[in-house]
Amino acid sequence: MAFELPKLPYAYDALEPHIDARTMEIHHTKHHAGYTTKLNGAIEGTDLEGKSIEDILTGLDLSNAAVRNNGGGFYNHSLFWEIMSPNGGGTPTGELAAAIDKAFGSFDAFKDAFSNAAAGQFGSGWAWLCVHEGGEVKVCSTANQDNPLMPGIGCGGTPILGLDVWEHAYYLNYQNKRPDYINAFFSVINWDKVSELYAENK
Repeated sequence: MAFELPKLPYAYDALEPHIDARTMEIHHTKHHAGYTTKLNGAIEGTDLEGKSIEDILTGLDLSNAAVRNNGGGFYNHSLFWEIMSPNGGGTPTGELAAAIDKAFGSFDAFKDAFSNAAAGQFGSGWAWLCVHEGGEVKVCSTANQDNPLMPGIGCGGTPILGLDVWEHAYYLNYQNKRPDYINAFFSVINWDKVSELYAENK
């Protein structure tokens, strides 16, 4: 069963003014669609065909550049769309809020750590909040389309929040002002979805 480009759970313009409609449309229909097509081509006829994307990435041979880049791109963007919402923003509650407070001291300290990971990622990449078995959360960043599911990459654990800091994710609207884009992202985070992922993976 080939991987399919997931539909967005909202309209392309739904995250404005924080993320503009044109960027969302290009990002989804060109970039994510491209990763999806190339991933299917890279695994066709191999023993990876028919596996879940999580199984592919956790058992990945990092020297397999086609699957590393396109499998990462497919997974990362699939998560990215899910953890944003037109009704996003605010702060997490419940178990996730408690885990963030325990790990970072406060939500504001987490926000600083996550923003620094995103701003400090040289070139293209992602910032992540990951959950480990037992419920501990950590922040890290990865280059290109790598992600923490891949062996020996980033903070390990399961990503429950990710921010794309490739220029194609923000350049039309923010040009070279990556910190402004990072700050805007906090206005669209769907903390209900992130909390759900935390509960499923802790």
